[in-house]
Amino acid sequence: MRLPNKPGSYQFYDDQHTIIYVGKAKNLKSRVSSYFHTEVDRFKTKVLVSKIHDISYTVVNTEEDALLLENSLIKKYNPRYNVLLKDGKTYPSICVTNEYLPRIFKTRTINKKWGTYYGPYSHIGSMYAVLDIIKQLYHPRTCRQPITKEGVEQGKYKVCLDYHIKKCKGPCVGKQSYEEYQKNMLQAREILKGNTRQILRDLKEEMLMLADQLKFEEAEEVKRKYLALDSFVSKSEVVSHTISNVDVFSITSDEKMAYINYLHVSNGSVNQSFTIEYKKKLQETDEELLQLGIVELRERFQSDAKEIIVPVELDVELENVTFTIPQRGDKKTLLDLSVMNGKQYKFDRLKQAEKLNPEQKQTRLMKELQEKLHLPTLPYHIECFDNSNISGSDAVAACVVFKGMKPSKKDYKRFNIKTVVGPDDYASMKEVVSRRYNRLLQEQLPMPDLIVADGGKGQMEVIRQVIQDELNLDIPIAGLAKDDRHRTNELLYGFPPMSVQLKTDSELFHVLTQLQDEVHRFAIEFHRDKRSKRALESELDNIPGVGEKTRDALLKGLKSVKLIRESSQEKIAEITGPAKAKIIYEHFHP
Repeated sequence: MRLPNKPGSYQFYDDQHTIIYVGKAKNLKSRVSSYFHTEVDRFKTKVLVSKIHDISYTVVNTEEDALLLENSLIKKYNPRYNVLLKDGKTYPSICVTNEYLPRIFKTRTINKKWGTYYGPYSHIGSMYAVLDIIKQLYHPRTCRQPITKEGVEQGKYKVCLDYHIKKCKGPCVGKQSYEEYQKNMLQAREILKGNTRQILRDLKEEMLMLADQLKFEEAEEVKRKYLALDSFVSKSEVVSHTISNVDVFSITSDEKMAYINYLHVSNGSVNQSFTIEYKKKLQETDEELLQLGIVELRERFQSDAKEIIVPVELDVELENVTFTIPQRGDKKTLLDLSVMNGKQYKFDRLKQAEKLNPEQKQTRLMKELQEKLHLPTLPYHIECFDNSNISGSDAVAACVVFKGMKPSKKDYKRFNIKTVVGPDDYASMKEVVSRRYNRLLQEQLPMPDLIVADGGKGQMEVIRQVIQDELNLDIPIAGLAKDDRHRTNELLYGFPPMSVQLKTDSELFHVLTQLQDEVHRFAIEFHRDKRSKRALESELDNIPGVGEKTRDALLKGLKSVKLIRESSQEKIAEITGPAKAKIIYEHFHP
């Protein structure tokens, strides 16, 4: 089974398809594969591995979400090999009370009658960071006495120490108006929801204003708040106290297959994730297949959720069920999580199929390149050129051939530059391309489906002049351009050349850069061999009385000039005879 290099939760099943273990991972692939290493020596782990008959997993965006999802699944399924976790109080939340003057504090007890809850927070540092920001920005009261409107108007309360040390503005005695306090609480709720954009803009304006007024210490303090708030991630995608008993469905499809992902949210937590696939037969639409998947999965998992979150409007009605198409907020986040899992499942299935049939992957990449460049034929045969020289000396060039998106090393060609003097890459490229395709024309050999220039527009134009203007051939030409840091960052095509939209982390881009790296390697290797050979020849050819035959015999017997130089006269004599050995030894030891 192919697993992604992403955070998530994984589940092991026994032969009865019962979950026996739930785990979390920063990297699913490395974590799950570690169970099956031969060096695993813990007895309990060996027992667990021996019981595994199937594996499933759910990907998330962060390690914290993986931890929360693991906790939720363990509490639901109570797997045999998991240590029992605590109840729902495992992670703290932040409560904003429903009082006349609300308080804000952390708690591990959820009672919605008291107020509104945000979280839970698996990363305690993040929770304290946001509490600290709210305290610094808005100074919510910390006293626990029940304060009423009438009590404030009648002057029943007295300020506490927090007021004197400026941690509270005294709303209990009217020093701060009720309206201002409630405004602060509204802004604090926005921070807890993660809606920090406007708050950040206000802080930045305040910071710049204080700096203009030369109040640098105050500006630095506001800057600290701004950076702390900016770095805070307010809420997890897999847990929300505002959502309970909801089903989430999404669909990812291509011409032949459709993949439907299902998430179930209960008591604010995702506790079910599953993906099914349909093979299309009659060009069914996504909407039709999604309706089928909803009915099948709800029946399979016996879901009675009264709300179903979907990505598109469906022409279906279920009794006492509401369909929601979210545009923002927690529900949209859950839908995005479902879409991500569906896409990951599709990717894994594709990789699994391509592992069994490598030609499938090659055809897919060739089709993708054909579509990107609008080529008339599938680019099965691709050729790429590169030059190599040092200040024009020992100038060489290389041609690398890829067939079916894989190196065809028997077709590689090397060229010694014959007509160009000095370091002129364009003239060298022109000579090599002309020689290559004139030879193919003379011998009536098949032409490539695509030529890739190792460089930008300049190299492409040189190749075009030879192919189209001189030889009158119709071969598509692409280029791989580099950025200022000498890293390949775009694919060029057309006349005049235009940038082709291609992600630099895509598989196709990796194949093209592999082609580029291969032609670099082949050209430099040839250049190095040529320089080494010339260096060897000049060193031994400078010895009077040593001819080509003696030189070759010495290199064959002692492998290198360095070893010849370090050898004794007697050892050299075993190869050349005593007379020549004396001459050679005295040349290296005057």
